[in-house]
Amino acid sequence: MTAKILDGKALAAAIRNELAGEVESLVGKGVTPGLAVVLVGDDPASAIYVRNKGRAAEKLGVTAEIHRLPGDTTQSEVLALVDRLNRDSAVDGFIVQVPLPEQIDPIVVQDAISPAKDVDGFTPENIGLLAQGRPRFVAATPLGCMRLVAESGVELAGKNAVVVGRSNIVGKPMAMLLTNAHATVTVCHSRTQNLGGVVGSADVVIAAVGRAEMIRGEWIKPGAVVIDVGINRTAEGKLVGDVEFAAAVERAGAITPVPGGVGPMTIVSLLANTVVAAQLRAKPSG
Repeated sequence: MTAKILDGKALAAAIRNELAGEVESLVGKGVTPGLAVVLVGDDPASAIYVRNKGRAAEKLGVTAEIHRLPGDTTQSEVLALVDRLNRDSAVDGFIVQVPLPEQIDPIVVQDAISPAKDVDGFTPENIGLLAQGRPRFVAATPLGCMRLVAESGVELAGKNAVVVGRSNIVGKPMAMLLTNAHATVTVCHSRTQNLGGVVGSADVVIAAVGRAEMIRGEWIKPGAVVIDVGINRTAEGKLVGDVEFAAAVERAGAITPVPGGVGPMTIVSLLANTVVAAQLRAKPSG
């Protein structure tokens, strides 16, 4: 068996085409979707992510506003910018790129973002809505993963799903999305015993632990769907995921590549959230 490759680039392009029509409709109503991104410091990976998000937004017809702040910016200064963006009617949604410099508490900043503009889906209110099964904005990477799972053709109801990783950014919201889709969900982490055995029972595996090829290909249940969120650079400079791809592709029913799988879906999902925020702004009140 050789797995179906879940092409995140192709799927993201199809979703962008759908979003383009929605953006055109909004502009026709006098509403141009606006996304702002705050980047503090000079982390190289963050700078690339922010640049890619800005380009993707502008290509779609979404106004992209990039705020680049020096690495010695204080927490008070970041919070002042967050407050301004909260009140800016031209900004439908915004994100504060992480990681942040050590003098800034990301939780404090996150809590200051208006839930109505939280297109990253990280505020307590939006996480709570997701937990209740009535999401407004869902974290972009888990949202993209769910679209990739749907692309695989698997019916999640009643299936065993294993999420490896329990971060607030991916693991926890991913588990909630899978639960809401009626899967039976197990969340694994650094203290999980017999990880290989747990992964081997899964019909769907979401790998989001951030360790190169930690998930061995031999663990994968034949025919399982494998979504690899990880992106790690080896000593040789090669980009690899959290899953041992070469072995897993021979056992899985469908699998995402690294790169070209989850990454493109994260950006398009952020844009989709921004369009939803603009649609909420365009909706007549009362």
